[in-house]
Amino acid sequence: MKPTFYVTTPIYYVNDVPHIGHAYTTVAGDVLARYKRLMGYDVYFLTGSDEHGQKVEKAATTAGETPLELADRVVKRFQALWERLGISHNDFIRTTQERHKNGVSSIFKKILDKGDIYLGEYEDWYCTPCETFWTETQLIEGRCPDCNRQVEKLKEESYFFRMSKYQDQLMAHIEANPDFIQPKSKRNEIISFIKEGLRDLSVSRTTFTWGIPVPGNDRHIIYVWFDALTNYITALGYPDESGNYGKYWPVDVHLIGKDILRFHSVYWPTFLMAAGLPLPKKVFAHGWWTVEGQKMSKSLQNVVEPNMLIDKYGVDAVRYFILREVPFGMDGDFSHTALVQRINSDLANDIGNLLSRSTAMAVKYFGGTLPAIGELTEIDQALKQKTVDMIEVVDKFIDELAFSKALQAIWEVISAGNKYIDDTAPWTLAKDPANSGRLATVMYCLLESQRITHTILSAFLPATSTKALASLGWNGAVTREGLAWGGLTAGTTITKTEALFPRIEE
Repeated sequence: MKPTFYVTTPIYYVNDVPHIGHAYTTVAGDVLARYKRLMGYDVYFLTGSDEHGQKVEKAATTAGETPLELADRVVKRFQALWERLGISHNDFIRTTQERHKNGVSSIFKKILDKGDIYLGEYEDWYCTPCETFWTETQLIEGRCPDCNRQVEKLKEESYFFRMSKYQDQLMAHIEANPDFIQPKSKRNEIISFIKEGLRDLSVSRTTFTWGIPVPGNDRHIIYVWFDALTNYITALGYPDESGNYGKYWPVDVHLIGKDILRFHSVYWPTFLMAAGLPLPKKVFAHGWWTVEGQKMSKSLQNVVEPNMLIDKYGVDAVRYFILREVPFGMDGDFSHTALVQRINSDLANDIGNLLSRSTAMAVKYFGGTLPAIGELTEIDQALKQKTVDMIEVVDKFIDELAFSKALQAIWEVISAGNKYIDDTAPWTLAKDPANSGRLATVMYCLLESQRITHTILSAFLPATSTKALASLGWNGAVTREGLAWGGLTAGTTITKTEALFPRIEE
């Protein structure tokens, strides 16, 4: 039996246009999923779309269509982008699907029957874009503290969830599980939020109809966050607790943007506690992207559109840049200059150049057929050791979600490969037939090191690694076993490869 691994992205709001932030979380999830599959795990990778709520209802009315027509139209943008980015998700959940609605009604009813959801009346300041109620003291100069837009005073009958009841239990869980909320700075933020005291949460609305009705009282629509967060279990077939739910829950990691941390690390765990269900193992909040030092916004017209980046630079270059440029968990700045610099130095010069030099020499000196090799000398052993050691280092960094450090560790092996060529000077060895045995060993070490590197890189740069492994004559499986030194054998056909990443002249 393979060990299981369950990873999720947030479900993206169907009223948004996909931007670099959406791509960032989803590519990170994809790398994690591909890497864990490579390491022999049975992986379930979930993404999807959040399609209910007042904003969608309003937008649909404005566009002269039904909310579902709007959702059906817009969700395609996300699905098409994930296909272009090579996202390997197992499932795409939509909150308008019956399986989801059934699961949400079921968990809501379970908590209601227990007495942890009750009917009351609500009056507070409401921000429609954020779909969030705020108290007077939380407002900043009378505006929404999150998006700085106007709020309106709303009074309505509402169902409440007894979140206050679970304050101590949640705090105890966070303290007992240091990795539950990551990175550490975000964990501290949530601890101080909980210490201020949790209030009961309004979990229904009567001012609109686009959503899932409260079981037994369809004048009320279930609060969009209660609805949306439940996707992580409804996609696994909840309330049927056998099947995928029994197999994959609790989730190994929820990957989210830092703006939705509170919903995932306070609301969601307390809903699960009330329903008597296991809590997520980890919630990891990454940072935001600015653009050339400015916040991304529609009004500034500086939203980075991933399709445009793919058209201009290619899929793997974009995947590489967003995970290499910024430590995952920190805020990062996007600029075309930085992206071009990464493509030209890391991708074209380092990895691309190494492969094209190596395969060209194999073709030139041995007609493209890998010869039998001799004893490894000290310099060969050093390259082999560096390559083999990298696997453990990368494994550790991936578990910490330190994607940038994992890539750095891989690039150290690539740099070692380039230096190995300079130090062993195959072109000099090739001049004397007496050195043909030594030349064969050098070429072998060089190519085998890259085969292992591209096997592990297949999680990050799937298209590039496929191309590289084909030119290295590797037809074996891209699996954990393929990471062992000695995979290439005498007689393997090596083909000269074209540039993996052409240089970009700006």
